[in-house]
Amino acid sequence: MFDERLPLFPLGIVLLPGEPVPLHIFEPRYKEMVRVCIDGDRPFGIVYASEEKLADVGCTARIERVAARYEDGRLDIVAVGEQRFAVDEIHRDLEYLSANVHAVEDAGGETDTAARETAIARHMKLLEMAGEAPSPSRYDHSLPVSFLIGRNAGLDLSEKQRLLEMALESERIQFLADHLGALLVRLEKAREYRDLARGDGHASGLPDLDV
Repeated sequence: MFDERLPLFPLGIVLLPGEPVPLHIFEPRYKEMVRVCIDGDRPFGIVYASEEKLADVGCTARIERVAARYEDGRLDIVAVGEQRFAVDEIHRDLEYLSANVHAVEDAGGETDTAARETAIARHMKLLEMAGEAPSPSRYDHSLPVSFLIGRNAGLDLSEKQRLLEMALESERIQFLADHLGALLVRLEKAREYRDLARGDGHASGLPDLDV
């Protein structure tokens, strides 16, 4: 898949396969990168850029559409995550970063059905608490279900990067099931505290909850 160098777009986000991401392109170097990708029908790679360094594993993004073009050359685009990759060597000879990369594939193995069902049920509960009405059919997809759940599972950036790097779907599913279980407990406790505070006014002095 990667016969040529991949343009890199370091960002403060983690992109998962199948996940859509809107991007506002304003820097000249990235306007050039987007032009190259559109003209050549090529993906670019999104890699999480923390304060310390670039992540070693990222996800390619395919430009799905240009949502807006501005007179000064800025663009709004919508891209979709495609393929995980690992960075082998970074090059700095162009306006933007590029890299030699290789694909990251799952190592195989079967996913525990019970863990999968638990992760899905907990994710549906989370969405219901956020006011959505999720259907079980949303999890019937060609993508690994872990990447569908991971898009909006309350993961912080380091957790989402960890999910991206995991080589087994079974490992990702168990990670999400455990994470969602703990998150739902915290959210339920926070809701109980709010209900108590609204109910009888005797909630002063209660500790803050970090949810």
